[in-house]
Amino acid sequence: MSTSPSASATPAAHYDVVVVGAGFSGMYMLHRLRGLGFTARVYEQGSGVGGTWYWNRYPGARCDVESMQYSYSFSEELQQEWDWSERYAPQPEILRYANHVADRFDLRSDIQFDTRVDAAVFDETKKLWSVTTADGRTVTAKFVVLATGCLSNARKPDIRGLDRFKGQVYHTGHWPHDQVDFTGLRVGVIGTGSSGIQSIPVIAEQASHLTVFQRTANFSIPARNAKLLDEERAWFRANYPEIRRVEREVARNGIYTDLPDRGALDDGDNERRACYEARWQRGGLTFMSAYNNLALDQAANDTAANFVREKIAEIVKNPETAKLLQPNSHPIGSKRICVDTDYFATFNRPNVTLVDIKSSPIEEITENAVRTTAGAYELDALVLATGFDAMTGSVAKIDIRGRDGLTLNAKWAEGPRTYLGLMSNGFPNLFIITGPGSPSVLSNMIVSIEQHVDWISDCLDYMRERELDTMEATREAEDKWVAHVNEVAYTTLYPQANSWYMGANIPGKPRIFMPYIGGVGPYRQICNEVAAKGYDGFAMTGAARQQRAAAF
Repeated sequence: MSTSPSASATPAAHYDVVVVGAGFSGMYMLHRLRGLGFTARVYEQGSGVGGTWYWNRYPGARCDVESMQYSYSFSEELQQEWDWSERYAPQPEILRYANHVADRFDLRSDIQFDTRVDAAVFDETKKLWSVTTADGRTVTAKFVVLATGCLSNARKPDIRGLDRFKGQVYHTGHWPHDQVDFTGLRVGVIGTGSSGIQSIPVIAEQASHLTVFQRTANFSIPARNAKLLDEERAWFRANYPEIRRVEREVARNGIYTDLPDRGALDDGDNERRACYEARWQRGGLTFMSAYNNLALDQAANDTAANFVREKIAEIVKNPETAKLLQPNSHPIGSKRICVDTDYFATFNRPNVTLVDIKSSPIEEITENAVRTTAGAYELDALVLATGFDAMTGSVAKIDIRGRDGLTLNAKWAEGPRTYLGLMSNGFPNLFIITGPGSPSVLSNMIVSIEQHVDWISDCLDYMRERELDTMEATREAEDKWVAHVNEVAYTTLYPQANSWYMGANIPGKPRIFMPYIGGVGPYRQICNEVAAKGYDGFAMTGAARQQRAAAF
């Protein structure tokens, strides 16, 4: 790894911990490290904090977890004092919250913005990581924590002629910071995942005409978003201890809701429909918590899927359009179910056209149109709602080299391999927050982030107290965990979908179920037991441990 003459003239700065990313995980990681007395430096590619919520500024962008739950719990004062305005906070408000946290806990002084980490190389002799940024500067650290996020590496589709398009091209994952006005324009949106489903209704209100290019129809539940009332905020604040306990220990996805006590087929048709109707009217992700076997039993899942398909047919007036919008390629919930505001009703607008690119694929993009096998659609602006290289994409952009020069990309070439989603064998002292092999994207992310940060923080304190130099997942523990993650996944319906959970949205990416579907509570218990047993499954080295070994 080369360094510039000026950089090599003076010793590289050294920190106990380098953290990559200043989103919700990186900020909390820094806060915990400071509290424990570790020196830390956070590198952030963006110009501000917020991670996903810094980059994702597309029209209609919102969290799909309710605001009062999608928030930090580590500070009682913070969760009691911050006023969320809506049931589902819009992106600008979430970003204001992130900035408030950064200011409240004075985090910015240890965060270096506008800085991309290009490489991290482990020196086996010194037992240190050398971390190099895009400007060629290098620092060393005993530990590196990847807080790079699961959905932060936007995927640009490989479509012939895209670079020739003369109009403006936007990606929902890298939206301009200045407001985009589509008034009077012919706009095309490629993609109907979560970002497309959120942005399409808003763009349709501005554009003279909106053409939506859909390859795969997705299930979506109405958000029923509304202003939060003072009494609603007060109820949450008064009940936060129990809410947080349920999120961490009981709810499989880390979301507080009424938990079902029976399966879908245990109810008669009328009772079951009433149950679904109640969840539909309430809105949100908890629709999938109507029954306890919707992710496990195909027949049960079909009852929920058919209910939503019927709702789509009721909302969308054109039968042919409604049929195209009804998902039939995967069980409901096996892709992350979407939450929307007037998505299906938008296709009743006279200025909106739905194009099925599964039956008529896109052939190319010309200077002023998207051309499919069925014809050309002239456009003034193009929005790419084509998602992310999820779970591994942000890590893959960094040249990470562990023992014997092994790169993490080479090790993960056939799919990511971790122990607990926290570490990967061959890469000592390298931690991943909400990495593949942990509940991460199948959960309320902040619940999972706090659990990982707390576990890593406790672990670093444990190592310091015992004068341990390195920690590394063993090959045996990693193999067993990868097998367990896959075994649990294949007891569910999730692997039936070509989803980004499986890496199916990225050409050439190995098909492997990346998150751990065993539930937030059971996963937390496993992690706690591993720590209680002296970090069982991890190999630790250091002077104190070597001395103890020599005494036996």
